[in-house]
Amino acid sequence: MKTTIKNIFSTILLLSVSSTFAQIVKGHVNNTDNISLESANVIISGTKINTTTDKNGDFDIDSQGKFPLTLLVQYSGHKTERVQVAAFPSTPLNIILIEDNKLAEVVISSRRRIEKAQNVPIPISVVSGKQAEQAGAFNVNRIKELIPSVQLYSSNPRNTGINIRSLGSPFGLTNDGIDPGVGFYIDGVYYARPAITTLDFIDVSQIEVLRGPQGTLFGKNTTSGAFNITTRRPSFTPSADFEVSYGNYSFLQAKASITGALGKKVAGRLSFSGTQRDGLIDNVATGKATNTLNNQGIRGQLLYTPSENTNVLFSADITTQRPDGYAQVLAGVAPTQRAAYRQFNAIIADLGYQLPSTNAFDRKIDHDTPWRSGQDIGGVSLNVDTKIGQGTLTSTTAWRFSTWDPSNDRDFTGLQVLAKSQNPNRHTQFTQEVRYAGEISSKLTGVGGIFFIDQEVKTKGTEESGSAQWRFSQSTTSSKWATPGLFEGYGIKTNANIHSVSAAVFGQLDWEITEGLHILPGVRYNFDKKDADYARTTYGGLQTNDPELIALKKLVYTDQSFAKNTDATDFSGNLTVSYKASDKINAYATYAKSYKPVGVNVAGLPTVNGQPALDLAVIKPEKVNHFEVGAKTSPFNNAILNLTLFNTDIKDYQTNVQAAELGVNRGYLANADKVRVRGAELDASFVINSHFTVNGAATYSDGKYIKFTNAPLPLEETGKTENGVQVAYKDVSGSSLPGVSKWAGSLGGEYTTEAKFFGNLGKFFVALDSYARSEFSSSPSASKYLIVQGYAIFNGRLGFRAAEGLSVSVWGRNLLNKDYYEQLLPAGGNAGHYAGVLGDQRTYGITLKYSL
Repeated sequence: MKTTIKNIFSTILLLSVSSTFAQIVKGHVNNTDNISLESANVIISGTKINTTTDKNGDFDIDSQGKFPLTLLVQYSGHKTERVQVAAFPSTPLNIILIEDNKLAEVVISSRRRIEKAQNVPIPISVVSGKQAEQAGAFNVNRIKELIPSVQLYSSNPRNTGINIRSLGSPFGLTNDGIDPGVGFYIDGVYYARPAITTLDFIDVSQIEVLRGPQGTLFGKNTTSGAFNITTRRPSFTPSADFEVSYGNYSFLQAKASITGALGKKVAGRLSFSGTQRDGLIDNVATGKATNTLNNQGIRGQLLYTPSENTNVLFSADITTQRPDGYAQVLAGVAPTQRAAYRQFNAIIADLGYQLPSTNAFDRKIDHDTPWRSGQDIGGVSLNVDTKIGQGTLTSTTAWRFSTWDPSNDRDFTGLQVLAKSQNPNRHTQFTQEVRYAGEISSKLTGVGGIFFIDQEVKTKGTEESGSAQWRFSQSTTSSKWATPGLFEGYGIKTNANIHSVSAAVFGQLDWEITEGLHILPGVRYNFDKKDADYARTTYGGLQTNDPELIALKKLVYTDQSFAKNTDATDFSGNLTVSYKASDKINAYATYAKSYKPVGVNVAGLPTVNGQPALDLAVIKPEKVNHFEVGAKTSPFNNAILNLTLFNTDIKDYQTNVQAAELGVNRGYLANADKVRVRGAELDASFVINSHFTVNGAATYSDGKYIKFTNAPLPLEETGKTENGVQVAYKDVSGSSLPGVSKWAGSLGGEYTTEAKFFGNLGKFFVALDSYARSEFSSSPSASKYLIVQGYAIFNGRLGFRAAEGLSVSVWGRNLLNKDYYEQLLPAGGNAGHYAGVLGDQRTYGITLKYSL
């Protein structure tokens, strides 16, 4: 049956078929200590042809002349090895099996060459595609549970921020006017907008997370780190993987990947992923559950190898998301310093409204505006690698797009306060990177390149008042606020556009002065230019000539337009000194001067005397000074223990500020004078014996505003006056940065043992993972009402997995059904009520995987 199925897929992919006459493949199998292994199983993948090694570790197997083929080599207590054989080998194969009770050496490519992670003087965490699959981490939001230095906050795919070491994106709503501080790369292509992080992974091979500024190795400058994700490339050896998962809340996820040769020099891979799930929050007004999952993605790749020195990879992908979400649940009400009639509870009492529940974890809403979070993301790329001299010249060309079609209920109630709140947009980007990486001499290696990106975001938004708007906006005791129809249908149409261009030259050297002692200088020169146009016009509501009524309407929404353009250049770099004292200790120290480019506000500005505050339109670039020291150690066999200490100072920190004005519908950007984040990170992995493995990570972070005198008021201080004058800002110097937990950590372990399942040789496994973090502020200015309490969650799985054939696992997430918030955010207009992004309740299911 396997052979039949495999032949079907081979036909679909037009896989080449070699001649059928017998050819005997010879080989030798030993372990990492160079000891020959007797009675190791050798199987031709997808067939019943097999043999075993003799007492000298040698084997002969009849290929029947069918190439390419894959050999599965298995031996008790060792990891199964898949050996791809493209053509009949002229000499015997030499195959080395790694003992299961030895810690595998992780290999990375972040420095544009293949090397062991423990030898690289950069704090880096690596999650293999298999690890991510087994942990159910099918997107970045779940990867944070494995790497506690990563934080991701998402109130919907569009409003997503990803941070490393608590830095990267402003906390709160997305603003296209600034660049993210965390770089996100898939197969060398830079993804400019953080919405990509909410998509399901498709055919991922490895995820490398680099911490700290990265501007001399990667095309786009990043101030706090980078994700370097590689997917599985096409193979000339045919294979296929199919996976399906079922769970509670009607969870259904399917994945498939097929690869093989399309000719002597061309191979292809086609991959698919789809995820669906019913809602986790009940809307009592509609009788339907909301916050569903509905994602589909497909990715195709063609690999062309015109010569042994050149590879050409063409990739294309498209992903669609059509969830009924992401609804936030009203989490509480803060008493403000506004007059009593302007407090939330007084407002809803006057309107005769009652909340469906005062406990957010009842997971009940009555929102009257439908939630919609439609997103399409896709693109094409061409990557060419050519070996020249002692290095590789790489060209990566890519075009990408994303569209966002939302609908939100930003008052978080069943009242018609905001009847519409939606800002659909389209983002396009073109990137080109050319770099050379290789050996300059026996003691000197390096990487250098140029990078260019041109991107544009166009937004056409609508925000419209409903029948209850008058009471929430009422700021005087005038009876005219209640004029029938005054605000109903009254809103703003927004047209915003930002076009940005960035170009850079970058490079880094690695000079081995003496054995084990390396100096690594890196430099970068960057040019950034941004052009922004913003215009909003009011419409609707009661048409009147009454100047008092017109004045009331203008207190809610006003026309606003402005155009700004700005450009800047910057020179930055870093210097690292590393010393590998022995095979067990590699120590390093780094200083980096980095930056985040100049920004532009493109979501409305606060007004002064009815006019936009144009001095807030341009956001100064961040200036970063970063120090860190670290040691990567192997204190004993089969153990890794890495420690990093870091200190990051940022001048003119770019932060998101929530305006009290309703018309500034997405908040606005501002600069904090200076912030500082310092901390420590610990990563550990241990193989206790052939059955037990343990891994863990912990991070301590102390993030503070050193100086921020013009911060927004905390929610509870809204309406504050001094000497009868309204206070607009607060000095929050010395307070904590938003989103920063003092402590965060992950701990996991797995037990495995040899087993057979439906005739397949593999391993039975039981695993438990945990993730925890302490409390953190969920507001740019710390509010006692917007503190997310610390929490811990536990995930588990058990089952059987095999290199080929059927694997099965039963899994559960949030096993203890912990109630926790991922984020808290105030409602528009600051009436005192705030909503929560809820963590998922307990989920569980089963996954079946079949590999050919």
